[in-house]
Amino acid sequence: MHLVQQVISSLFTLLGSLGLFLLGMRMMSDGLQKASSERMESILNGLTSNRYMALFTGFIVTAIIQSSSATTVMVVGFVNAGLMTLAQSIGVIMGANIGTTITGWIVSILGFKVSMTSLAIPIIGVGMPLFFSKVSIRRHWGEVILGFGLLFLGLGEMKHIFPKPDAEAVSFLAPLSNMGFLSTIIFLLAGTLLTVVVHSSSASMAITLTLAYGEIIPFESAAAMILGSNIGTTIDAFLAGLGARLNARRAAFVHILFNIAGSVVALFFFRPYLALAKLIIPGNDVTAQLAAFHTSFNVINTILFIGFVPQIAKLVEKLIHKEDEEDEIKYRIEYVERTLQNVADFNMIRGRKEVSDMINRVEIMFSHFVSFINDPKRKLDDVLMEQKKQEDLTDQMEEELTKFFMRCSADNQDLDFQTKISSLIRIVNELESIGDSCFNLLVLANKKQSKKITFHEKAFKEIRSYSEEVQKFLLLIKDYNLEVPDEDSLKKAYELEKSINKQRKSLKKRAQQKMTGGENIKGELLFIDMIRYIEHIGDYCLNIAQALKEGY
Repeated sequence: MHLVQQVISSLFTLLGSLGLFLLGMRMMSDGLQKASSERMESILNGLTSNRYMALFTGFIVTAIIQSSSATTVMVVGFVNAGLMTLAQSIGVIMGANIGTTITGWIVSILGFKVSMTSLAIPIIGVGMPLFFSKVSIRRHWGEVILGFGLLFLGLGEMKHIFPKPDAEAVSFLAPLSNMGFLSTIIFLLAGTLLTVVVHSSSASMAITLTLAYGEIIPFESAAAMILGSNIGTTIDAFLAGLGARLNARRAAFVHILFNIAGSVVALFFFRPYLALAKLIIPGNDVTAQLAAFHTSFNVINTILFIGFVPQIAKLVEKLIHKEDEEDEIKYRIEYVERTLQNVADFNMIRGRKEVSDMINRVEIMFSHFVSFINDPKRKLDDVLMEQKKQEDLTDQMEEELTKFFMRCSADNQDLDFQTKISSLIRIVNELESIGDSCFNLLVLANKKQSKKITFHEKAFKEIRSYSEEVQKFLLLIKDYNLEVPDEDSLKKAYELEKSINKQRKSLKKRAQQKMTGGENIKGELLFIDMIRYIEHIGDYCLNIAQALKEGY
């Protein structure tokens, strides 16, 4: 009876300590994401097709934010938006696997070499005032520091709560650790399951190090659990790929394939890897040796596979092939929330990339109308069919992205974040309206052709000049790259909108005069309709520029 009470008491204390650790991990990750999310976006935007640059980028981003899951989720989102190639994503995912090993070193060096409670309390004392600061950047770093303190407080409690290795409560582990290769498989599966449950390889790593430090499990079993955590962490990539487009599903599968393949390779060379870790960290420092094991096998796996990025991409393309065309035109974006980290900031970055993609789409849609103006005899049947698909897609994007951004808003109540989300929702609505206007322009162009409606002599020259002004506006919006326009750019936007309105009034007035004179009423009405839709696009562009100025 006493043993049962002891086990129950220890279990609840362990759960409380683990909860404190996970809370600290989440706060630290959230704060880092908020403080550096825009910087992370700019780093990832700077990617080239160079696989080594992509590898370095993945390492840096993950080392800073301490979450390979968040990095991978963001990468899948970028691939989903068509703003990162599959080959680029492979390099970043490899780098993320190395970057996540930094956590093991931090916990090993700081977590077990000093009194964590005496370290944690002062850290919390420093972070608390910053956490309640009205300045957002201070508040974010306060959250990081506070999370760091809670993390070590929880880790310190975990270190003390685990029973002694000879205690009856953990006696069942002894035989499991003495079954040779079967023991390695058992603990690998345990590490996988633990990581899937807590949704964080960093948290799983900390728990494993604590078990090894307390000598509850031997070094070899702890190393096998670390291999398992490498597999378990792919759950977030899997979730991020659900409902995504073809290449995003492929990027998610790359992470799963690479991590499983790497763990299988490490199993074949398990003993040499263990020996290498002890060679790197001589002596009896088991936690540092495990950190070395984690880093070394990820680095070696990356060295083995980095030269085969094109082949890996081709293999994944064959394994996950295109099922049907309709699947690609139907728009979906999954909000990833089922992780230890609060990924609202990274979901917003994913959403921004989708909005950038939407800007590109409507700009291309308008260019189809401009092509017709430059070549009025061009057949429009196929173009109109494609334009209809794109217009349907922009409708879907507006609906899905609005819901997506509302989820982001619900997960992060920071005032600056809320303002940015409101701005993005407004921009998405304006872009959908531009898509509608572009489609209606092609419908009018097709009507002119099919019904053989004629325009007055200078009509095409006038519409061409008018369309060029609007095209300049669309390109200006595209060049903003969803950043705050400077005063000169904003002034240019107002000047363009003013010029567009002025030309519309002038063109409409001349067309009405021609109708009053009894000239080609059908042609002039169609001309006025075209001018009206073109002018609407100019208005929507100005609204986007204003939304960026107000929201960012």
